[in-house]
Amino acid sequence: MKATLFNLKGTKEGTVDLPSTFNTPYRPDLIQKAVVASQANRKQPYGADPFAGKRTSAVSLGTGRGLAQVPRSNGRGRKSPNTNSGRRCHPPKSTKSYSLKINDKERRLAIRSAIAATANVDLVRSRGHNFDDKITLPIVITDDLSDLTKTKEVIDVLNNIGISSDLDRSASPKVRAGRGKTRGRKYKRSKSILLVTSGKALLAAQNVPGVDAVTASEVNTEDLAPGTHAGRLTIWTESAIKEVENK
Repeated sequence: MKATLFNLKGTKEGTVDLPSTFNTPYRPDLIQKAVVASQANRKQPYGADPFAGKRTSAVSLGTGRGLAQVPRSNGRGRKSPNTNSGRRCHPPKSTKSYSLKINDKERRLAIRSAIAATANVDLVRSRGHNFDDKITLPIVITDDLSDLTKTKEVIDVLNNIGISSDLDRSASPKVRAGRGKTRGRKYKRSKSILLVTSGKALLAAQNVPGVDAVTASEVNTEDLAPGTHAGRLTIWTESAIKEVENK
């Protein structure tokens, strides 16, 4: 299996042999399992203050008064969950673990399947990515891409290849519907192109909206399948395409 090799000007330099990783069958079940586990394992523990609602000198008046036996202070109920300023009933505990386990063989098969999905035109288009019909996937560029130091140079390369239309999709964020607007996540932005290089990540692309840059040794299933949906529009360098054989 071969792929077309492009230079920074968008012209064909030749072909490159794809590793056997790109022949991996599509496994959406394992991809979803790996992404969900990755999200769960980085979730920070949270919980209520153990003394919340209990910082009071209120005590129960006991029996024989015709009153409920809840702790009281100045005649007002305190501490109990059914009272004003009382403690919460069964609050979240910071000791709870949200981590999920996944077998090593399943994790490796998931990332190999997600890598192979970047070469599937139907999957990439189903995620909403926009690119010219003449482009064949996967997109492989010479290692000169890693030497770029300016954001404008990266955008020019994407224009030369013919995938600049996908940048317009994530250029402006959208206002989230629902209650999340008041919880620190008012805006959301579509995921655009993923740049995979060898050695070091392409820092010149970090300011392009929606574009992510990672190395071939650190790329994971969530990078390749955001939101558990495989088929992200991905650009590989010539060295990175050879390095993923060991995934």
